[in-house]
Parts: sequence; structure tokens; C-alpha cells
Amino acid sequence: MNIILLLGIINYALVLIQVASGLRYIKMSFAAHKRAGIALLVTATIHGAVAILAD
Repeated sequence: MNIILLLGIINYALVLIQVASGLRYIKMSFAAHKRAGIALLVTATIHGAVAILAD
């Protein structure tokens, strides 16, 4: 599986988790929400950088 595709899928899942917890569809502690947000930032940055450099 392509690393760009894999990171894109992970980013999508993290965005869904962030939105669901922000809208209170799922319960998450603030610490877990914060860790998920930081993970999203890191994976999105790597995803974007790899996509740009792969061209």
C-alpha cells in the first residue's frame, strides 16, 4: 500500500474522531482529544510533505 494513501486514510480517521468528539457524539477526555489533534497535525504534515516530494 502506498504511504501517501495510508497517511490519507489515517488523517481521515483522525478528523472523524476529532469532529465526533467535538460534537459530543463520542465521549473523549480533553487529554485524549488533544493527543488525537497532535497526531492529526503530525500525520497531515508528513502526508503533505511526502505528497509534494513524490512529484
